[in-house]
Amino acid sequence: MKSFQKEIKRRRTFGIISHPDAGKTTLTEKLLLFGGAIQEAGAVKSNKIKKGATSDFMQIERQRGISVATSVLAFEYKDIKINILDTPGHKDFAEDTFRTLTAVDSVIVVIDVAKGVEEQTEKLVEVCRMRNIPMIVFINKLDREGKDAFELLDEIEQKLNLTVTPLSFPIGMGYDFKGIYNIWEQNVNLFTGDPRKDIEETVEISDLASEELDDLIGNKPADTLREELELAQGVYPEFDKEAYLAGNLQPVFFGSALNNFGVRELLDCFINIAPTPRPKESDERVVEPDEDKFTGFVFKIHANMDPKHRDRLAFIKIVSGKFERNKPYLHVRHNKNLKFSSPNAFFAEKKEIVDVSFPGDIVGLHDTGNFKIGDTLTEGESLMYRGIPSFSPEYFRYINNADPMKSKQLEKGIDQLMDEGVAQLFTLELNGRKVIGTVGALQFEVIQYRLEHEYGAKCTYENLNVYKATWVEAKDPKSEEFKDFKRVKAKFLAKDKQGQLVFLADSQFSLQMTQQKYPDIKFHFTSEF
Repeated sequence: MKSFQKEIKRRRTFGIISHPDAGKTTLTEKLLLFGGAIQEAGAVKSNKIKKGATSDFMQIERQRGISVATSVLAFEYKDIKINILDTPGHKDFAEDTFRTLTAVDSVIVVIDVAKGVEEQTEKLVEVCRMRNIPMIVFINKLDREGKDAFELLDEIEQKLNLTVTPLSFPIGMGYDFKGIYNIWEQNVNLFTGDPRKDIEETVEISDLASEELDDLIGNKPADTLREELELAQGVYPEFDKEAYLAGNLQPVFFGSALNNFGVRELLDCFINIAPTPRPKESDERVVEPDEDKFTGFVFKIHANMDPKHRDRLAFIKIVSGKFERNKPYLHVRHNKNLKFSSPNAFFAEKKEIVDVSFPGDIVGLHDTGNFKIGDTLTEGESLMYRGIPSFSPEYFRYINNADPMKSKQLEKGIDQLMDEGVAQLFTLELNGRKVIGTVGALQFEVIQYRLEHEYGAKCTYENLNVYKATWVEAKDPKSEEFKDFKRVKAKFLAKDKQGQLVFLADSQFSLQMTQQKYPDIKFHFTSEF
């Protein structure tokens, strides 16, 4: 039992979130570098560099230099097992990110020093605030000209509604960037601008008034630093671990992920303060991580991770107990037992088979079509984990088969991509035509690309004028009102993949009129899976 408790305490599972291009994937790479998981980090930016980023493994991600799917990476650092979920920043893939946030215990928010807080960051931080997820803020790209440190801290407080406290502080910025003073460990880290140096030297300075500081960085920068730190200590609260864990205080670090600078400070502090696996609420009760019976839930499904083998992986976050290979577990929705002979642990596209996994870990299970997002696995107890909704899409198109010889492949492809949660499929009641709804327009391209390259099927799209899809719930399915609604709105009704009735409103006005005309019918904007 002791070793089980120890394994739980060793785990840290977190997500990295930000607006596109703030440097999430680069930061992920550098964290892996410290964990000794990779020898040389790839940059996402330059096309000249042969090596792509490790966590962007789909072809389409490498072509565009963006992440379109959450990737799961694990590594060990100072005897702590760290699981990272690198999420897509692009708003067209926000749904994947929202789901991933159900599987993390804490979050690192990356902010670009020049652009400050951007719109996508605001949305994601709001989700974290709703769930009281502990957050650490990393202000990135300090080697470029950017906003003043205090200006950034103010912006984070105002726009993101957070209470921040800096745990490191920049000495200069951009062209004058000299290094970082680490408030957490009380030492100075000098910036050489030489990315070949893997891990920089730090000089311990416990007394800021000492002349040693002047010798290191020069008189003027030293005086500025003393003034700024005094001001910072006056303005911002002292770091309090309890407040951070409750989601009421957010520590801030400064650095440059591309130059591998300030990343070690972030990591050292992170393993000290970040939460170990947290309890999770199910529809029956709150489940604690140290319970001896296994429970876990599927938060993501990814088809064809390896194009050579047409495989589908369901990603499971372990909430409690030990997950063991070849042991039968209950699939709650199907009410049947399943056994897994090769559960995977990840390092981007490299996978290893694991015998035992502990709470906080993410395991990939080979799936032949049993799983949907939100499914729960247990050791026999019948409970379901909540809070993994599917959002009402904003973009709609008819999908047509462009190659009649390949209709079977197309059907299989659409079926699997929809299970993955890439988009949602609606079938019109009137004529059975298939409509795809997505949260972002870029998703249509990804679907088309993956259908062709992974399933050998070609599709074309036709525009469809729909404002919103809402799930319909009738108080009394036999009432005259509901029959009338179904008759009048017949051409706007469809079924989703689960067979639930969906109303496709063609404008905001018609949705409001329908809601007024049929008061006993509820129209929902999310479907709780």
